[in-house]
Amino acid sequence: MSAPPPTVRRPRRLGWPRRVFSQVLLMQLAVATGVTVLATGLFLAPLSAQLDDQAMRRALSIAQSTAAQPQIAESLLATEPEPRGPVQSAAERIRRATGAEYVVVMDRRGVRWSHPDPARIGRVVSTDPGEALAGLEVREIDDGTLGRSARGKVPLRDASGDIAGAVSVGIAYDSVRARLLAAIPGLLAYAGGALAVGALAALLISRRLQRQTHDLAFSDIAALLTEREAMLHSIREGVVALDRTGRIRLLNDEAQRLLGVGPEASGRPLAEALGTGRTADVLAGEVAGEDLLTVRGSRVLLANRMPTADGGAVVTLRDRTELEHLGRELDSTRGLIDALRAQDHEHANRLHTLLGLLELELHEDAREFVTEVVGVHRATAEQVAERVRDPLLAALLVGKATVAAERGVALRIAPGTLLPDRLVDPRGLVTVVGNLVDNALDAAAGSDGALVEVGLRTEGRTVVLRVRDSGPGVPPAQRGSIFTEGWSTKELPAHGRRGLGLALVRRLAERQGGSVAVDTADEGGAEFTVVLPEAMTEAESDRAGVAR
Repeated sequence: MSAPPPTVRRPRRLGWPRRVFSQVLLMQLAVATGVTVLATGLFLAPLSAQLDDQAMRRALSIAQSTAAQPQIAESLLATEPEPRGPVQSAAERIRRATGAEYVVVMDRRGVRWSHPDPARIGRVVSTDPGEALAGLEVREIDDGTLGRSARGKVPLRDASGDIAGAVSVGIAYDSVRARLLAAIPGLLAYAGGALAVGALAALLISRRLQRQTHDLAFSDIAALLTEREAMLHSIREGVVALDRTGRIRLLNDEAQRLLGVGPEASGRPLAEALGTGRTADVLAGEVAGEDLLTVRGSRVLLANRMPTADGGAVVTLRDRTELEHLGRELDSTRGLIDALRAQDHEHANRLHTLLGLLELELHEDAREFVTEVVGVHRATAEQVAERVRDPLLAALLVGKATVAAERGVALRIAPGTLLPDRLVDPRGLVTVVGNLVDNALDAAAGSDGALVEVGLRTEGRTVVLRVRDSGPGVPPAQRGSIFTEGWSTKELPAHGRRGLGLALVRRLAERQGGSVAVDTADEGGAEFTVVLPEAMTEAESDRAGVAR
């Protein structure tokens, strides 16, 4: 067998790093180095000028002190310029005492009377002494016979105040440069320390950034952001992201549709964007649990909330409106089946009774029995149809009466009930009545003298519905929470959810500008009152009156 080809290692290219951590670290180090170099340069530039100024002030101060000694002016006027003269001796003493490079005393002609080099005594100075001989004090940096120096020149006056000459003092410029160079190591040490601290801070910040970005490259972060935006706006679940203060940080398209808000809700607090209610409480985490139900407008939503590491949270929303409708249709179908089963049992019992009467040849009793049974059913249906003119609602009440009879509960129409066939939203009222009657039947079943009474009346265009039962009633402490989504005392139905019936009743009533309330009935049970303004259309007589 042939040996596998050797692995060729490509040389690693040096270039700009890809990871955020490395890029930020390099940029911070570059910034820190640049700032340190700039600060050092900005400090050295004025330091050099400051040292020059200090040297010139020192030279001028020595010149002023020398000119202030009266014996120097007296010796200048009384003697000749000699290497061993009194002026030279006094000037050299001052030079050695002050550390100056030279102390030159000159007469009005510019002839030197003193100099560190005695051979130059008696000669004219190399620089123009005109300003000093004119009575001015001069500070400058200039080149002379001894090289470059910082100089100070002042006039020399005699006892009467007349100018007898001038005094020129020089400080070697090499000493000034030496002071500047001596200061540079210390300055660089401070700059290096500052740079080291900056580099350490940059490293710590970059490490923190590395942990927060999971050591990703900028291109990876940009790709993740693009993918996140595409994913959030394409999924069919609502996603709401919140920060630690409860402010909306992200809202995808589906969440906007389910909550009925626009993109402007991003960046606003939950209470401001959604208003008060169970939906805002669920999203804010004030209601604990999984798969929490809430009603927003006409939609039934299923919410799950997951906290994030930064103190915020992500909430997912699913639309269960259609599923809840299917579940309620299933419940209605089961109710219909129960009603048919009840009628089947009832008809079977009646047929057996009728068969027995015929076999016993009690024909007259059989005729009376049939007449009574038909009359009772006809009377119940006719009573409902006479007082409730809307066919959908009348059919619902007749069917509920059969189910109630099977469960041993008497369902009756309250005295004074009268509902014309002019409903604006018959299906909405059917939902309200059906939910309240079902709850009343559940509460009244098994009680003594089990009874459910339904009353419907109109006040102009307003419909007032009252449903009372003979059950245990609703405790006052729970009357404020029974209309909340998810609140229920019943076992779970086939579709797995409870606590929406009364919530939908309240939502339907509020959507029409009405209200729903619960109180204690006269018999001790619960009495629900629903007021629906503008639920009726105008009567023909009212329209005719308006037309006239």
